[in-house]
Amino acid sequence: MPPGTDPIAELQLLIRSRYSLIEITGAEASRIEGVVEQLAAALQLPLFTWTSSRGLRRSGLRNSIYDTASPEKALAHVEAARMPALYHFEGVGHALSDPATAARLRDVAKLYTDMRGAIVLSSLEGELPETLRELISNFALPAPAAADYGALLDRVVEELGDRITVSIELSDDERARLVSNLNGLTLLDAERILTRAILEDGRLSASDLSLVVGAKREMVERDGLLQYFAPERSLSEVVGIDGLEAWLAERRSILAEPERAAAFGLSFPRGILLLGVPGCGKSLCAKAVARDWGLPLLRLDTGVLYDKYVGETEKHFRTALATVDRLAPVVLWIDEIEKAFAASAGSEDGGLSTRVLGGFLSWMQERKSNAFVVATANDIQRLPPELLRKGRFDEIFFVDLPDAVARRELFALYLRKRGQSEAAFDLAALADSSRGFSGAEIEQAVVSALYGAFSSSGELSTDAILDELSRTRPLSLVMGEKLDALRAWARDRTVPAAGAVATS
Repeated sequence: MPPGTDPIAELQLLIRSRYSLIEITGAEASRIEGVVEQLAAALQLPLFTWTSSRGLRRSGLRNSIYDTASPEKALAHVEAARMPALYHFEGVGHALSDPATAARLRDVAKLYTDMRGAIVLSSLEGELPETLRELISNFALPAPAAADYGALLDRVVEELGDRITVSIELSDDERARLVSNLNGLTLLDAERILTRAILEDGRLSASDLSLVVGAKREMVERDGLLQYFAPERSLSEVVGIDGLEAWLAERRSILAEPERAAAFGLSFPRGILLLGVPGCGKSLCAKAVARDWGLPLLRLDTGVLYDKYVGETEKHFRTALATVDRLAPVVLWIDEIEKAFAASAGSEDGGLSTRVLGGFLSWMQERKSNAFVVATANDIQRLPPELLRKGRFDEIFFVDLPDAVARRELFALYLRKRGQSEAAFDLAALADSSRGFSGAEIEQAVVSALYGAFSSSGELSTDAILDELSRTRPLSLVMGEKLDALRAWARDRTVPAAGAVATS
């Protein structure tokens, strides 16, 4: 459903178009109940709700209709009453495996094609019988919008204010950040988090933002496939990727002016693939993009994708991608993507990786959510060609070893990070002696020299770092042939990121 669409109006249109059997998905049960109540009011129809614990009951009345505890008997009552109304059956899916119940539902649905009203189903489990699939209309309720979370915040404050003294210590900007951090949560989970934050000390302040982020991280990471990262670094801390920075800066403005971008014919950028030498900071780029764009960062853990959920990999992978869609706009980071979608793996795992890849490619191509994918790869030869086709990623960037200028900046950066004055070191000599070193190897040389100075109760010096460099065999030397082949492949197929970056 396009952003800004009114779900009540859309549901009214379905019912007035003679769709008499509607399944509502995509939200928690309490929210669906509220939508159905609003729908009944908008249609000026009485509302009846069926649940397995209460049977069929008319909204506003305490007692249920006699002998309607079973779905088949409840549907028999609906058929006999022939009353213009809206009927909401919650969690009836298990009973539809019974042919008699499925047939009764089909008869009732056909009845309401000529009457005012409809049958609404929610919280279904399992597959629908073939006899019902042609009749049912699926309606995905959109995730709560910022206005929904804002209204929830006001309601929680008002309700708690009737019981305790509540102090609101949020500026307009802090309130907006709080509401933004609730994005992607169910309204019930958001209500619990806000209530807890207020009850802890009787106030709501900027310090509660960390509580919201922490609670959201726990919920996102519950299934073990996604990790939630609060943005920690900006692109200003990244060295030697001027080309990539410029590319990202051009697209960052879309986040600030999405309506103008849409009117201009632009859509949210899809993502980038970062190919390059190990240790040159591709992973840090993903973190830096999220910080620079002000978006949450979700890391898809491909390491547990196949190991943790034997027999359920595809299902949980779809769940992870659905979570990404729900939390959007976000940056999705897939580190070492070749480990998840290796071209040769399909024949070794019974086709599982091929099926997962197919699902991922479909999501990449068809998704409507504002999720920006940053994938990193060290071995391009292991990636299937269909993943590299134009349209999957907006661009493929190659991150090479740092040049002399970048190496000098890297030494200065790592020395400052460890409380050293860069002016006390011969950065030119260090840069010259570290030819062929990656950012990670440069950092490790500084750290190792610092350990030596600490153990000897001395001071860190240029000579100590030079000594560490002389005793290190960089990856470019150990795996020179492989890196040369990688550069040869990337030369005419990728865009240079203009150097390399610092690694975390």
